This record gives sequence, C-alpha cells and structure tokens, in this order.
Amino acid sequence: MEYMDQLTIFLDVVIATVLAAAIGAERESANKPAGIRTNMIVGGASCLIVSITIPLIDFINQYNPQEILRVDPIRTLEALVVGVSFIGAGTILKHKGSERVEGLTTAATLLYCAGIGICTALKQYVLAICVTLLIVFVNYIVRLIVRRFTGRDPEAPAPPS
Repeated sequence: MEYMDQLTIFLDVVIATVLAAAIGAERESANKPAGIRTNMIVGGASCLIVSITIPLIDFINQYNPQEILRVDPIRTLEALVVGVSFIGAGTILKHKGSERVEGLTTAATLLYCAGIGICTALKQYVLAICVTLLIVFVNYIVRLIVRRFTGRDPEAPAPPS
C-alpha cells in the first residue's frame, strides 16, 4: 500500500472521528456514560477497520492461493457490529426493583457511530454527514420535544417506586 493510500485512510479516520465527536458531545452534555471520547473512538476505529479491509484482501490474495483462503469483506462489518454492541452493552443498566432501563440510547448511539465510520471508510461522505446530523437531531431535539410535551426527560432516571 502506497503512502498516499495510507494518508487517505488516515484522513477518512479523522473525518469519521470528527463526525462521531459531534454525536459524543451531545451525549456528554446529557451526562451519559459514553461521551465524546468513546463515540470518537468507535467512529474512528470503525472507519479504520473497514478501510484496511481492501489492503488486507490484496495482501491475502498476494500471499495465499485463492483456493486455500476465501475472503469475505462482509465479515468485517459483522465483527464491527458485534464488537461495538459488546461495548454498548456495558452502558446499559437495569435498576434493581424497577422496570427502568438506562443506557439504551447511548448503546444505540455507539452502534450508529460505527455506521458513520463505515460510511466514511466507503467514501460515502455526504451520507456520513447527513446521518451525523440526523442522530444529533434524534438525541437532542427529540429529547427536547418529548420533555416539552410530557414534562419529563425521556433519559432521566425514574423516581424511586
């Protein structure tokens, strides 16, 4: 892989990291367990992992006969979803003696950041920017709308029963 290819991948990782930072800033402002740094890392890492899939396939094809090893790049996406979901699961808490569950939105947001990283790695920049704006809208504006019409914060802990 040439140096320019590597720098292009690095630039994509930076773009994905910055887009995920916008989402993480919203989570941070809402005092959620996965804030700006976690979202940045998930978005950037997802982009990096997907971006190195093509050089990995080229490397495998160069050093291994096709008949021995078949490459399926979709497995990279599957592994990312599983890995990020594992991280997200760590943000989900169920309160003892209550049906209240916290952290689902944060976990889903981490998975969304992985999607943004994947979009960026696949050079889908407009899509990555648009879905970044969409998730910030969903996490911030929709929360304000729910609070306005119900009088409660949809992500605030439930009062003790």
